[in-house]
Amino acid sequence: MLNRWLFKQVDNSALVVFRALFGLLIAIEAFGAIFTGWIRRTLIEPDFTFNFIGFEFLQPLPGDGMLWYYGIMGVFGIFVMLGFKYRLSIICYGIMWAAVYLMQKSSYNNHYYLLMLLCFIMSFLPANRWFSLDAKMKPEISRISMPRWVWVVIVLQLWIVYTYASVAKMYPDWLDGSFPALLMRSKADYWLVGEFLQQGWVRYAIAYFGLLFDLLIIPFLLWRKTRLATFLAAIFFHLFNSFIFHIGIFPYMSLAFCIFFFPSEKINKWFLRNKKKYYDKGEIIVPSWNKIFIGAMAVWFLIQLCLPLRHWFFKDDVLWTEEGHRLSWRMMLRGKSGRVTFKVVEKGTTDTVFVDKKDYLSRKQMRAITTKPDLIWQFAQRIEEEYAEKGKDVEVYAEGKISVNGGPYKPLIDPKVDLAAEKWQHFKHHDWILPSNSE
Repeated sequence: MLNRWLFKQVDNSALVVFRALFGLLIAIEAFGAIFTGWIRRTLIEPDFTFNFIGFEFLQPLPGDGMLWYYGIMGVFGIFVMLGFKYRLSIICYGIMWAAVYLMQKSSYNNHYYLLMLLCFIMSFLPANRWFSLDAKMKPEISRISMPRWVWVVIVLQLWIVYTYASVAKMYPDWLDGSFPALLMRSKADYWLVGEFLQQGWVRYAIAYFGLLFDLLIIPFLLWRKTRLATFLAAIFFHLFNSFIFHIGIFPYMSLAFCIFFFPSEKINKWFLRNKKKYYDKGEIIVPSWNKIFIGAMAVWFLIQLCLPLRHWFFKDDVLWTEEGHRLSWRMMLRGKSGRVTFKVVEKGTTDTVFVDKKDYLSRKQMRAITTKPDLIWQFAQRIEEEYAEKGKDVEVYAEGKISVNGGPYKPLIDPKVDLAAEKWQHFKHHDWILPSNSE
């Protein structure tokens, strides 16, 4: 029964149109990073980057190399849009994007992680079988259908992302509107809408519309009677996010996903007028590798379901420790400010040097390091390595305080712990991160 359902052939209009939109958006993302100066600020100007721990071997190319790197990514994005050498292009873009994602955390965003997952998923999908240069050059690969599992994979992945984003909002500072109010306070000077966003009721509208939108969008798009109203709400929601928060291509990519919920007849009318109205033969083509595929898909979605839950297995609140925050769809949930100082003590002496962070860090890195324990640890390790190269054996201590969602400043790092001597534990709480209830 499962085989018959997953491998039934259905119309592929949504997939091929989404591929073209996806390719356009990832090309814009790559070229936009060049022309907005993001690459220069994030990857060229800093003396070093804060890698994902364990991926320190990934380093920016010297000179203007990263500008060329992103230029090549943009070309691969165009190839994906056109369906030219599609499989190779999406794999190359995905690998290059993943490398940059793991190369730096100063500009971490859950959307970047989503794009990495999507490139991986899209590399397995038959998205070039129609409306592509590949199909024009090799007519034998042309198809107007796809197995239903393609649709299932896309919809399930989206459902997981949106649902976890909604569940993460179910905490006091979101539910009472205090964090949305804090978020809007920084937008007070926005042209036309800044004053409006400061009104008291707006914080609650943002809090509960955002929570319910994330929770209900997939079920409501699946139901024909609520689909159009939900799509209109999605247009408002994502354009609002784009205008207020400037989060790049991702609001538009989220809108592009909506195409998977509309009938093929409408998609063909809007985008593919030369294609048959819809595919209706409904063959069931079960490949010989069906059991391996179903097993792999089950493992993939089990990982996707478990990763966002891992912060519950760490001591204390993820809002405070950041342990388990990444890769968990905890999007725009908290505002943190802080300050941190570092001192170096040469072993066997009382010689103490206070580190001037401006000598090492860019402005963006300075903002990031004050509130994130893993970046504080990485910076301590780098300082220790620098002194080791000079033949000095040193200890590195940090003292920092942070405020979460406008609350009181509290100590974050144990100032008595030599961070240079500490090992990083991916699956264990670090005791040098002080408890959130400490004073």
